[in-house]
Amino acid sequence: MNKFLLHTILLLTWLLLGAVLRVTNLEAKPPWSDEWATLVFSLGHSFRTVPLDRVISLNTLLAPLQLDPTTNVRDVVNNLLTESTHPPVYFVLTHWWLKLFSSDTGLVSIWWGRLLSAIFGVLAIPAMFGWGWLLSRSLICAQLAAALMAVSPFGVYLSQEARHYTLAILLAIASLSFLLVAIRNIKQKRSIAIALVLTWIVVNSLGVATHYFFGLTLVAEIIVLASVWFNSIRVDSKAILAKYWQRIYWAIAGTISGCSIWVWVSLWRSIPGDDLTSWVFDGNPLAEFYQPLLRLLIWLITMVFLLPIEGVPESIAIISGVILLSFIVWSLPDWLRGIRANNSPQMRLGITVLTRFLLSAIALILAATYVFGADLTLSARFQFGYFPAVLLLLAISLSYLWQESKYKYFFNKNRVLVVLTLVLATLGSTTIITNFAFQKVERPDLVAPVIFEAHQQVSYDTPVLIATLHQTHGQTGEMMSIGWQFQKLLDREQIDWQPQFLLAHRETANAALERAIVAMPRPFQLWLVNFSEAREIAARKCIDRDEQYRATGYRYQLYQCNSSVNIKH
Repeated sequence: MNKFLLHTILLLTWLLLGAVLRVTNLEAKPPWSDEWATLVFSLGHSFRTVPLDRVISLNTLLAPLQLDPTTNVRDVVNNLLTESTHPPVYFVLTHWWLKLFSSDTGLVSIWWGRLLSAIFGVLAIPAMFGWGWLLSRSLICAQLAAALMAVSPFGVYLSQEARHYTLAILLAIASLSFLLVAIRNIKQKRSIAIALVLTWIVVNSLGVATHYFFGLTLVAEIIVLASVWFNSIRVDSKAILAKYWQRIYWAIAGTISGCSIWVWVSLWRSIPGDDLTSWVFDGNPLAEFYQPLLRLLIWLITMVFLLPIEGVPESIAIISGVILLSFIVWSLPDWLRGIRANNSPQMRLGITVLTRFLLSAIALILAATYVFGADLTLSARFQFGYFPAVLLLLAISLSYLWQESKYKYFFNKNRVLVVLTLVLATLGSTTIITNFAFQKVERPDLVAPVIFEAHQQVSYDTPVLIATLHQTHGQTGEMMSIGWQFQKLLDREQIDWQPQFLLAHRETANAALERAIVAMPRPFQLWLVNFSEAREIAARKCIDRDEQYRATGYRYQLYQCNSSVNIKH
């Protein structure tokens, strides 16, 4: 078979496999508060239209998720920069996307909302092929880089979120490709083309305009360039003013200028970031020194490997962990040998750049964690900036092992290792789409059935009030997630009643809850969700059923509010 045709078919295979993995069960997992933030702001709506401190209906709670053809990009940017901590590029793209493919009325579609992220995740597959080819000039390395991106559990996980991470990954691949080209030109004392410099600046600026943590990727790139710069001027002190370095200075200056726009906008608009991002400061990394390191190691492993660890018996989770660790221990010496044994000057330069970048990026994550107390290891998704570099380094190793054998038959240890790596990665991705790993941060799908079952024990016309403590739009999103589950039950005609909701703002929460309890027609069921501060008031006004429940992201408790004689002052 023609070599070009063979590699074209292979790349299309990875594309198809990656697409299938990313869209399978795309709508099955329950949406959570961060995804609601993406959709509400992308629709041009505001969370501030949801009333606080008073009882509201399900329709009122879900109103910001209603499609509205009259909203525009200005609404998207204005609401986002007023209420959130994120730059606007992905939200604007999602706005156009939903305008193009959604109907004009009704609630937003989770499937369409997540599909854009999945598409960017699929586009990262040919992007990895191109980056792999650019680095190695090896089609086998490029194919393995594309294959690893296609079946990466971490990649599939981010692709099934209605969030901006897959676009940021795509831009990171592009930016790192320009970094590689720039360093090659420096080594050859050639100037990078002006068009490439300008494109690099645009890519970097778009990256920061997609996610502020993209800045960590850029800082890691600058560290790599700084190491090359010191080596260059140590050999030739006059190189500091050489034309090929001047182009790099322009690229850095242009990137800083382009990115600083968003810093200025953030300060000008006074983005309310303290409450929305305070959770990364909640821990004490120095007191729990090894936990961030362990989390970071786990996130690195899940970029390639994963087996069922959530929603399965503990024994299954333990067996899965043992299998993965055993395979990694068995494979690690060969993976390292595959990296060290690549001796061509072009490949060695690429490996050096990747290694320095990866170590710099991880060092920045750890510095933020241990020095500034912002534990960026708490969430897997924050590792998106160096994720492509991990895959490409592994692809370089696997490509060497694939080609190393002196024999032409297939079943030798090296090739078996390569195949097993891809098979285990694929199994890891199926673990994601079957919800046995990387489950959503909030599980409203476990909360709503409990409330539904409790309501079945009383008269069908008994009202249900779900109350929560409101601090940011994150809590509004948590309630929307529960409300969405009940809306699904209504749409399927499984229930003919609707719960009511109370979002009690933290400064007036107790008074708001007390007013709501007194005003509600009795009897009714009261559920306190993530609202432990109000248990005393609820117990004084209603009967504590002593039924406390937990689900991921939620702690909730039932109170039965019967006749008015139960009220205690």
